[in-house]
Amino acid sequence: MRAQDSATAQTAIAVPVAPGSDRPATGRGSAARAGTLQAALGVTAFSLTFPATAWGLEGFGPWSLVAVRTVLAAVIAGSCLLALRVPFPGRRHWVGLAVVAAGVVLGFPLLTTLALQTSTTAHAAVVVGLLPLTTALFSALRVGTRPSRTFWVAASAGAAVVIAFTVQQSGGALTSADAYLFAALLVCAAGYTEGGRLARVMPGWQVIGWALVLCLPVTVPVAAIALSYEPVQLTAHSVTGLLWVAAGSQFVGLVVWYRGMAAIGIPKASQLQLAQPLLTLVWSVLLLDEHLTPAAPLTAAAVLVCIAVTQRARG
Repeated sequence: MRAQDSATAQTAIAVPVAPGSDRPATGRGSAARAGTLQAALGVTAFSLTFPATAWGLEGFGPWSLVAVRTVLAAVIAGSCLLALRVPFPGRRHWVGLAVVAAGVVLGFPLLTTLALQTSTTAHAAVVVGLLPLTTALFSALRVGTRPSRTFWVAASAGAAVVIAFTVQQSGGALTSADAYLFAALLVCAAGYTEGGRLARVMPGWQVIGWALVLCLPVTVPVAAIALSYEPVQLTAHSVTGLLWVAAGSQFVGLVVWYRGMAAIGIPKASQLQLAQPLLTLVWSVLLLDEHLTPAAPLTAAAVLVCIAVTQRARG
């Protein structure tokens, strides 16, 4: 990562893109494999978000947890930007960064944290099951991508399998948290799409870094107010959960995720998230003592088949 790679440099393009496509011209071979690996690492980091949030809620209120995690992530990102003397992005990029900030930095964490007060992590995972398809739809509307029919069939099948599994895991009942979850789904898909678009013209770590810094005028006073009203109990779980969602989910995970999207394209990267609910359920068993049904291995196999098809389909 170098300061001169900033989007403000006229000759520095993070990933070359073929005309009329969201997919990079270097999207084959080693570049594609590297992009897939980075996107997969992002998904792994995201899969720990709900269990870590559940831990964080053991010692923090929902507003405190979201505000403090965002401030901590912004401090990390701002320190990197400052240390590398990265110049401010061009004015044409600020609207896109605002969308990333509203959707990924603020909206999704707040809405899912509010949902997790009354919902299990298994039930909350339904939003992640729908996210790949929703992100692909937003991408088609925003950047004009046109994935193939095979891609859409496999993506829809994978989303349906994940939704059915997560709903079954939660007993099939809708809860008051569903409104938060579906709202989180929409704002996150918008943020992912805009972030993936920006990651084509500036390094991915700078996309999320500037979005985090952009939120500081809001998150700092909110954190101060929330901490004064909501009780705080510092335990091993609550501190670990807070640190993970701040550093792992909110910054490092998004850095590799946006780099992966820039390398292999938004629709294909988004389909890797079909595995995220199942990973989340595994972490929930290990970290939260939740229980999986025998359907889990069958669902995992079906989802992996869908992922393989979407990765091979022409987008």
